[in-house]
Amino acid sequence: RIEAARCPDVVVAQIDPKKLRKKQTVNISISGCQPAPEGYSPTLKWQQQQVANFSAVRQSLNKHRNHWRSQHLDSNVTMPKSEDEEGWKKFCLGERVYSEIDALSDDENLGIDYIKVSIVLSLSVPLLKATVTSVLEYLISWFGEKKFTPELGRWLYALLACLEKPLLPEAHSLIRQLARRCSEVRVLEENKNEEQISALNLIICLVSRYFDQRDLADEPS
Repeated sequence: RIEAARCPDVVVAQIDPKKLRKKQTVNISISGCQPAPEGYSPTLKWQQQQVANFSAVRQSLNKHRNHWRSQHLDSNVTMPKSEDEEGWKKFCLGERVYSEIDALSDDENLGIDYIKVSIVLSLSVPLLKATVTSVLEYLISWFGEKKFTPELGRWLYALLACLEKPLLPEAHSLIRQLARRCSEVRVLEENKNEEQISALNLIICLVSRYFDQRDLADEPS
């Protein structure tokens, strides 16, 4: 007690600011999406319509969620386990896209092409939060190195429809990564395929305007 009584009430540390400045440099990428190619930027009206359509899909999915849970999958459809990354890629993208084969001959049989299963399956299968986030991560990882395909686009749309708001930090980071990747692929689209660019525009639109990542939104044309 005697020693404590001798201590001053307030102590000020003598800190050399020069030493702190050397340790305060942190490089963080905060870049947004790359602008759409000239002539391919979506209009504000189009973006608003896509958000409205997407919202309706999500409402319908939530309304019938219990119904889909009670449905049994076809006997020849086996869902991968949540941690099976390669299994989910094959399941979602199909054997042809997964194996990167342009076309199959009549004699070739690589097993069932799961993308032929109704899109309803895409919307109804991954209902658990953990599964949705995991599969989304697997497909975004695939997309980071591969080209965009209709099969990939359908599943990305379906998984976004299954994401619950408010977003978990992991999901928040994933969808931003997805939008940036879409913008990169869009710029590099050589033949300017309108259907392809429209699909990429759609994903960027949903991430930015429905999930409130406004800094990634396309400027209306």
